[in-house]
Amino acid sequence: MRRDYADAVLAVADLIPPGRVLSYGDIAELLDAGGPRQVGAVMSARGSEVCWWRVLRSSGQPLRYHEVRAWEHYRQEGTPVRGTADDDGAGYRVRMDSARWQPGEAEWKLLDSLRGGLR
Repeated sequence: MRRDYADAVLAVADLIPPGRVLSYGDIAELLDAGGPRQVGAVMSARGSEVCWWRVLRSSGQPLRYHEVRAWEHYRQEGTPVRGTADDDGAGYRVRMDSARWQPGEAEWKLLDSLRGGLR
């Protein structure tokens, strides 16, 4: 994994505000580099450096084996979800249609810089 790519993925994850999320594919698209699997690999290796619960599958399913921890973050941040967490954390999904973050003008400038650094 290229360090500059990993750093760029983490920088995008860091931009996501509380109560909002992006999918792995969303981040790859914003960076115009890699794909969902590459972003997933970065998050698997270094996701603990950022708010990892804000990056998830496009289906809205939280990170496997971390559903209960993610649920607590979603509740605290007011992230839109469908369903509730049961004992093993399953039973809910983030509502991607209303929780997906859209960058503002300032964030687009940073994203442009990140994309430029990957070329």
